[in-house]
Amino acid sequence: MSNARTELLQAFLTSHGWEERHRSVLADDASFRRYDRLQDGWRRAVLMDAPPDKEDVRPFCEIASQLAKLDLSAPEIIAEDAENGFLLIEDLGDDTFTRMLDMGADEATLYAQALEALITVQRRFDVQTADAELPLYTDQLLLNEVSLFLDWYMPAVGLDDLSDEMRGSFLSQWRDLLDQARQVPDTLVLRDFHVDNLIWLPDRESPRSVGLLDFQDAVIGPVTYDLVSLLEDARRDVSPDVQARLLDRFEKAFPQIEPEALKMSYAILGAQRGLKILGIFTRLDRRDGKPGYLRHIDRVWRWIEGDMSHPSLGPLKGWLDQHCPKSARRTPMVQSNPNAGD
Repeated sequence: MSNARTELLQAFLTSHGWEERHRSVLADDASFRRYDRLQDGWRRAVLMDAPPDKEDVRPFCEIASQLAKLDLSAPEIIAEDAENGFLLIEDLGDDTFTRMLDMGADEATLYAQALEALITVQRRFDVQTADAELPLYTDQLLLNEVSLFLDWYMPAVGLDDLSDEMRGSFLSQWRDLLDQARQVPDTLVLRDFHVDNLIWLPDRESPRSVGLLDFQDAVIGPVTYDLVSLLEDARRDVSPDVQARLLDRFEKAFPQIEPEALKMSYAILGAQRGLKILGIFTRLDRRDGKPGYLRHIDRVWRWIEGDMSHPSLGPLKGWLDQHCPKSARRTPMVQSNPNAGD
């Protein structure tokens, strides 16, 4: 951090009563944001440091306000300096669902709570009356995301002879698939709704027992997207029994959605998200010096291959079998600092 930015940060903390308090690194993530925990006796808060030339804190504030109005547990915004990219937010604690699961918490119970929070978001959020004008999850944005697979992952595994015709065929198939994926209603899509970004708050009643993080990239898009994020977690296996029960619960929660359309949309967006993640995790190594994400590549491929068993994805499966066969579906060699983490 430059001296000038350090001075801006100190001025921000001082103006809000947090000068000379204990500060410790809480987390870095796959973006340019950094999180520090501030402690002053019984008081705690989280400092979000998001360089304004790289990140914008205003969407986080807007979505946090939306979620609070839905009576969900998003962190309260304590203080804001959007111009310089600083936020003080409520500290929801360390008990991420990931940590609780690693400590032996019951998977079915936690995932059921997470699903109830997601269902609550989708039942209570009204696209027509939302206070914030949220961006749409457009086909172009989804195509840009899935193109990361072509641009980063395929060259990293030696498939760098992609012709314009091959690329055009891939994207043409995805345009058709996205039309089919949209045969379900639109809602608020948090985009990173998975156990790393959920905090267990057992003193609060469901669905407020689930603390929500990392939602600043929220958009309006298909109801199935966050369901895929939860159940096809790039960083963690989810047991088939839990998946099946929660998919059944979701289907029953929205009887107005035709079940086959729901299954088709889930499979298509699962494949889209998986291919996007392959590109992102590869880019994190090659561009950003964060190779730790590469260890999840095999799992992501398993999710993708499961999604491609849906009949609607037959043409895409054929394209991948021809241009990225199973022998190429491997973890790229690390090119950045092997001691870096994720």
